[in-house]
Amino acid sequence: MASENDKINLIKDFTPRLRKLIEVELVLDHLDFIGKEQKDLIRTKAKTQSNLKAVDLLIETIIYRQHPDGWFREFVDALSAGGCKHAAIYVDCPPSPSVEAENDYCVRLIELLSPSLLRMKTTEVCHACFAEEILSREDLEIVLAECQNKGNISGARELLKRIVRFPPGWFSTFLNVLKKTEHLDLFKELTGDTPDDFLIVGGVSEQPGVPIDVNGAPEEQPVGTAENSLLPEQEALDSVTSTNLEATSETDLESADLYNGKEAEAGNGELGNSLGVPMSDCTTVAEGPEKDDIVLRDYQMAVAKPALEGKNIIICLPTGSGKTRVAVYITKEHLDNRRREGRQGKVVILVNKVPLVEQHYSTEFWKFLKHKYKVERVSGDSQLKISFTEIVQKNDIIICTAQILENYLERAHSGDDDGIKLSDLSLIVIDECHHTQKGGVYNNIMIRYLKQKHKNVKLKKDQKETVAIPQILGLTASPGVGGAKKMEKAEEHILRICANLDAYKIMTGDLGENKKEPHKNIATAEARKEDPFGDVIKGIMNAIHTHAELNPTCDVGTQNYEQWVVQKEQNAAKEENQKVRVCAEHLRQYNEALYQNNTIRMCDAFSFLEKYFDEELKKKVAPEGEETIIKTDTEKFLFTLFKDNKVKLQELAKNPQYENNSLFKLRTKILQEFTSREKARGIIFTKTRRSAIALAQWVQENPKFQEVGVKACHVIGGGDQSVVKPMTAAEQRDVLNKFRIAEVNLLIATTVAEEGLDIAECNFVIRYCLVTNEIAMIQARGRGRAEDSSYTLVAGEGSGVAERESVNEYREKMMSKAIEKVKKLNQEEYENRIKEYQIQAIMEERVRTTKKKQKGLKKESPSKVKFSCRGCNKPVCSGEDIEIIENMHRVNVKPQFREIFIQRENTTLAERLLDYDTNGFIACKDCGQRWGSLMLYRSIECPCLDVKNLLVTYDEKKKNIKKWNELTIQFPAFDYAEYARNMAESSEDEESM
Repeated sequence: MASENDKINLIKDFTPRLRKLIEVELVLDHLDFIGKEQKDLIRTKAKTQSNLKAVDLLIETIIYRQHPDGWFREFVDALSAGGCKHAAIYVDCPPSPSVEAENDYCVRLIELLSPSLLRMKTTEVCHACFAEEILSREDLEIVLAECQNKGNISGARELLKRIVRFPPGWFSTFLNVLKKTEHLDLFKELTGDTPDDFLIVGGVSEQPGVPIDVNGAPEEQPVGTAENSLLPEQEALDSVTSTNLEATSETDLESADLYNGKEAEAGNGELGNSLGVPMSDCTTVAEGPEKDDIVLRDYQMAVAKPALEGKNIIICLPTGSGKTRVAVYITKEHLDNRRREGRQGKVVILVNKVPLVEQHYSTEFWKFLKHKYKVERVSGDSQLKISFTEIVQKNDIIICTAQILENYLERAHSGDDDGIKLSDLSLIVIDECHHTQKGGVYNNIMIRYLKQKHKNVKLKKDQKETVAIPQILGLTASPGVGGAKKMEKAEEHILRICANLDAYKIMTGDLGENKKEPHKNIATAEARKEDPFGDVIKGIMNAIHTHAELNPTCDVGTQNYEQWVVQKEQNAAKEENQKVRVCAEHLRQYNEALYQNNTIRMCDAFSFLEKYFDEELKKKVAPEGEETIIKTDTEKFLFTLFKDNKVKLQELAKNPQYENNSLFKLRTKILQEFTSREKARGIIFTKTRRSAIALAQWVQENPKFQEVGVKACHVIGGGDQSVVKPMTAAEQRDVLNKFRIAEVNLLIATTVAEEGLDIAECNFVIRYCLVTNEIAMIQARGRGRAEDSSYTLVAGEGSGVAERESVNEYREKMMSKAIEKVKKLNQEEYENRIKEYQIQAIMEERVRTTKKKQKGLKKESPSKVKFSCRGCNKPVCSGEDIEIIENMHRVNVKPQFREIFIQRENTTLAERLLDYDTNGFIACKDCGQRWGSLMLYRSIECPCLDVKNLLVTYDEKKKNIKKWNELTIQFPAFDYAEYARNMAESSEDEESM
């Protein structure tokens, strides 16, 4: 007997079918295990929105709620009793794939010939169908009412919708009905034969589609003929394919209005159909039911047109309007055309985020093109062990992060055989192409393209053979204005992006009724009347100012103060003023706590400070067997200061009356969304990883949110720039998948979720105390893709957030006007300006390359640089002690270096990277300041230095260096063989002693 999970999984698996086959109103009358209140909600959904939406709610209720024993059998019986026998078959005893495919063919046939079938005598056919039991009593009444109220054609359309929902075998019965009601012309259109030539039998077989004799017994078929014999449905379909299909014009199909019914829902570029069957499973007669067809809406086809003609374009469409689907269609047509012409096609889709690689692969390109072309994806997370060059050679379509392609283009440029040339590719699709600007990897790739393009002009002029370059397709929802304040500069910004992508045109589309604009509002939170928690922190900060003799030039708790205190810390490090440096470090943490106090809970700000001081105290505890680490007088003062105020802060953090009003506004908005909507699903965007995690925890711990069904989770970025542990791509995918299947209905995210990631439709978006630029605003707002969605900005009074949002709205309007001005330019003028910007870009790149080469030539001797501890100014090592591994990691493997550091356990998860592992970190033996990590490279422990934790002395000048590449020093490569040999000799010497 099937378990409850098996039953639930069966319903989940067949949900796409069930949602097309169930008539909610008829089924609900026979369901007793669902409460009256929930039934009323489902009925309201059917009346106010559509049957499909109501079915979705019914299935969700069945899947995600607890039910009494026997619910599954009751559900199956209700489907049968409600006239949804085909749906009952799927739930109770699913049909075989061959029967399913055969039935899909029949549905497709009715769909194709519906313009002719609408001419039937509907009332007569309806009664006959009811008599033959391919319409229920309810169906009969609904069709007859439709005829009476709206006429014969509307009634016929309703009849066709309903008969195709019956179990397989309905088609033969329907042909019998047409014969009996003397619709011989329609019979012939469906079969290609007259009734006298075509065998129709009187009964309905227990095996759908198998002919039976007049006594009701199935006819026996000769052994070995079953595979090649045609069932009546297949014969009819074959005949119509060869005769009637070509005669059915687009005009006829449109006039039939079967594709534009209330329940025809098209999603992401996929055409819905009024017969209510999942047409993705029966796309074209020629290709068979297992392939997905790509059907574009009118606006999508319009923007794709120049690209289909082989021109470079930028497609600028709003988030959620199906840009990627257009790219898939263009890719397919491009490869089809190349194949027809006998030329090889090679398409690369470039993305700027690792999670987008898998997303574009699984949900778009592989899904639609796997049957015809080889599709592969590559990113830093990929497990493939063969070279990228080999992957490109073996596949037709490759989805990858842009940096991978750039690396292999550079290899080819450097003469490496294992490289990729632009001439190897025939089409490059660039996702989020507004990033094709100075310094970006997209632009590095396109500069190579532009240089070759302009070389080709010269080659052609000299009557020499040119080098092939690929077609370019850019995709974006918002190119932005590049910080422009005037229309001329905004127009120039758009033109520069067009020039960088060598675009023939920038294409925008009129979405018409497909456009979804969320309702926008700003919720302003009043300033707190009392903030005793913040006052205590400010008092601590003033005490530190006095101790270190610092005079801030701006208010604490602001971004300006953050910049001021960072500058003080850097200057103090260079001046070896440890008193000011340590005080500045602590002030920065208190300033962050003040920011948190104004956006998240007081207890989160307190936990942040408590954790920071716990970590600082651990630094001052030496490992067992090591000498005690000394605390300076300033460090003792700072630790005591926090300890003296800790209890007071902890008590205040427990008092909810002192919480910030922004949090109250957010709470009100979330509750409003979840109580006013039947099925709320939303995203909250916030500034930092720490606030995203804290807000998710706040929601999860609040019983009020649980009462209204809020299920929250955070999603943050995967980079390691922050002190907060990043999310892996797998963790991101897991959260987003839970959001899609409604296990999570509230995402709390940093800006990682604003751009590109395919997030399921949500009906509200909140930006919480967060404003960046107009591009991010458009991207975030575009996440509200559902009908009647809302976009809310929650801003603190006097924070300037609301004002910056208004600036972004102004820039968005400026962007739209600038795009229109660019589109209206005379083509000759447009191309001249584009060419001018391209030449300028090439010249700027040459200047940068020259400077880089000169900088490389100036590489100084390692002996010119010395490193000291940032915490206590103790000498660490000379540049002569440092070697480099894999052109990336600076290590000091000298025996004497090991005498001056201590090793600590790495509390974060060790992550495997190529041939090495992180294996704890190293810190100063005297003050506990962290210096770097201890990495395991091919079984050798190598102390790896992080330059931002050290003070650099270069040419007798103290410097703060954040990244190693800022130093013009040529460190020698780590000689693994030499080191291993020395280690072996050292071991032998020890053994001989």
